[in-house]
Amino acid sequence: MTGKSLEKLRSLLKTYEERAATAHAESKPVHDEGEQRRLACADRLQKVVRSVLQDFVGELKGAGHEASVLDHTTTEDGYPSVTLSFAPRASGGGGAALASMLVFRYDPRRGIAVQRDIRPAATKVKVITTSTDRIGTIGVEAVSPEWVETKTLSFIEAVLKAN
Repeated sequence: MTGKSLEKLRSLLKTYEERAATAHAESKPVHDEGEQRRLACADRLQKVVRSVLQDFVGELKGAGHEASVLDHTTTEDGYPSVTLSFAPRASGGGGAALASMLVFRYDPRRGIAVQRDIRPAATKVKVITTSTDRIGTIGVEAVSPEWVETKTLSFIEAVLKAN
């Protein structure tokens, strides 16, 4: 290949790369305001709520209880959420306690809603019933570790009383 042809080829390839890079930058999906709020909430749930719940899980497991954190912040087809699942150790060697859940979930109209589902031990009641209630809602930006701790302690206290 001659020098002129090689220069021409390099020039064409460089122009193509620049055009492709510009087209790629322009073709990035633009999220609407609702999607941006959902992503901001998912980020807040991961960084603040999940980290606090992980600390609680460590303490609960250290005391012999069953506990785990379920993280649904990366799903694109639903509202992001983080859940603490907690089953207290059965007292007196009785039947196993059922797992109760504390859910921090994105609510597009209100921010982050907190809901708890408390399930008493099977030995406490003949028919197993659950009590699901919303225990708070807060704006995404206002979520703090202290707020998460307060809601979590309230939940654990209610579960231990029910069992």
